[in-house]
Amino acid sequence: MATRTIGIGLLGAGVVGGGVARTIFEKGKSLLYASGASIELRNVLVRDLHKSRGIDSLSDLLTTNPQDVLENPEVDVVVEVLGGQVPAKDYIFQAISNGKHVVTANKDVMAKYGPEILEAAHAKQVRVLFEATVAGGTPIIAPLQRDLSANEVIAVNGIINGTTNYILTRMARDGIDFLDALAEAQGLGYAEPDPTNDVEGIDATYKLAILASVAFQTPVFDSNVYCEGITKLTSRDFVYAAELGYTIKLIAVARKDVEGIQARVHPAFISSDTMIAKVDGVLNAIEIETDLAGRVLFHGQGAGAMPTTSSILADVIDCSRGILDGKDSSSIGFLRRNTQIRPIMDLETKYYIRMNVVERPGVLAEITRVLGDLEISIASVIQKEVDFTTLQAEIVLISNRAKESAIQQAITELAELEAVAEIGTMVRVED
Repeated sequence: MATRTIGIGLLGAGVVGGGVARTIFEKGKSLLYASGASIELRNVLVRDLHKSRGIDSLSDLLTTNPQDVLENPEVDVVVEVLGGQVPAKDYIFQAISNGKHVVTANKDVMAKYGPEILEAAHAKQVRVLFEATVAGGTPIIAPLQRDLSANEVIAVNGIINGTTNYILTRMARDGIDFLDALAEAQGLGYAEPDPTNDVEGIDATYKLAILASVAFQTPVFDSNVYCEGITKLTSRDFVYAAELGYTIKLIAVARKDVEGIQARVHPAFISSDTMIAKVDGVLNAIEIETDLAGRVLFHGQGAGAMPTTSSILADVIDCSRGILDGKDSSSIGFLRRNTQIRPIMDLETKYYIRMNVVERPGVLAEITRVLGDLEISIASVIQKEVDFTTLQAEIVLISNRAKESAIQQAITELAELEAVAEIGTMVRVED
């Protein structure tokens, strides 16, 4: 029986794109068995035709003209691994307009334009697959769309940025400060020279927007996600967290209730005996809470050329099967609802607050009065030794459940007290 060939047009041949190309060349027979089709590269868009890429078979396929990929009638699936919004977004829309399926690893574009892209794909009866946008080689999009499709998703909780998880792991285990942990991560290649997107939570925000959109079947954009990074944490916060039975992680949480969806990325105290708390180093973990299956944890590598290649080629195989079946497999499933997005100020949880205060009688009473007036009760207070050079003491408190709006107002009022020298850190405590 003749074997159908599925033509692949590759946009980008960097670290990930090179991994995709190399794997297609080296694992052709395995991909044939998995998809039922011969998967072949047709064209590869690059900036520099003369740059050495270490793949001999690639040289004849390279082009600097995007139309060689986007308008090639022998290209069935366009794989976009350029990164960034420009020109990737325009190329994705053009590929769709030309009736081509798209596989993308571009979290920036999907977080901002995902609903619009999928709507365009539905109109052209083609598919856009994006497994690699969230957790690298750890599958999560496909399980949500297929394996858990009978479930109502209640919440998505996860560690979805390996760079920050490595930094926080080093701070927790070895007591080093943020800047030292960051420099180490950069030296090991885990963090970019400009680490802003990682350490300020932006990367995780993109990923959570995509995850929440799929999980709750409603458009959630990166602008809907509250975002707070890890740069204000100090080694002292990790010492106190351990004393209180917690560890600190940059978490991504999206939760749905009768009032809407709340989506947030920020550092949090996590109970040390939970599964998420034990996810260390550059690994990712995503926990899905559902009505039927309960809690399901996905754990694995969240970045890197080969893990990301794994997810991209899984989407290529899935797309190829659909092409062979001759059916319209396009989907705008997560556009079928329009759920309200709730602001961070509506959050109710516990809070950790560390502050430096003047060492004199009555200070704790002043603090308690401010909190009490805002209906915030204290679960525990730790007062550390007095620094007799500055005549200041460090106070660490954990509140009972309170509303974010009240805590933010309390921090403003506490900072205005003469007895409070500095508000150090506020971290949310996840139950």
